[in-house]
Amino acid sequence: MANQSEPLNGDMTVRVVMDTREMEWSPSPSGTVLRKRLHLVGEAESGQVTTFVRYLPGSSFPEHGHPEGEEIFVIKGTFSDHLGDAHEGTHLLNPEGFRHAPHSEPGCLILVKLRQYSGEGREFYRTQTRDMAWAATALRGIEQKTLYEDGRFPDVTRLERWAPGAAPGPQGFPGGAEFFVIEGAFEDTEGRYPGGTWLRLPAGSKLDARSDNGCVCLLY
Repeated sequence: MANQSEPLNGDMTVRVVMDTREMEWSPSPSGTVLRKRLHLVGEAESGQVTTFVRYLPGSSFPEHGHPEGEEIFVIKGTFSDHLGDAHEGTHLLNPEGFRHAPHSEPGCLILVKLRQYSGEGREFYRTQTRDMAWAATALRGIEQKTLYEDGRFPDVTRLERWAPGAAPGPQGFPGGAEFFVIEGAFEDTEGRYPGGTWLRLPAGSKLDARSDNGCVCLLY
């Protein structure tokens, strides 16, 4: 029988903050790949999950498929599979049906989302975000890079860069949002969110944040 895990942050109506710096690494089925789970619903090794993952140098993971897709952002190091090397700053979207045996010679840190990208017709994407220019937004002090957007599907992924002193005022998120702080920090009346923090806002949330010293965030 499949191992049905206790849900972790499975209630999407609840605001969640997870500081990965304060979490312990846990082993995956591959002893050289470690993880810090932020969200899990379903079976222990095949459920819907958002995870901060560390590949040790020379590590590998057995070949596997990705029902309902996979999204990866390489935060540090180099993540590799049969399609080549994805260096720091690379964004990947592997659609349903994609299979690979990932590995990392130098080691890497990645953010991974599994089983959250269902939908027939999704395409494979592999984008080195460092090759993209920052684009201005309607919010003063905030620039962005759109990493994934397809009008057939509801999800959008982007990077945001907040200049030192950026304070855009209250922002509404009718469908909710997830932030992962890559570098720097931002803050609001409920706390401060430094690099390595995952913040999930439920649908209908508002965020009135600022960044005293600037930050870069991955935003879903």
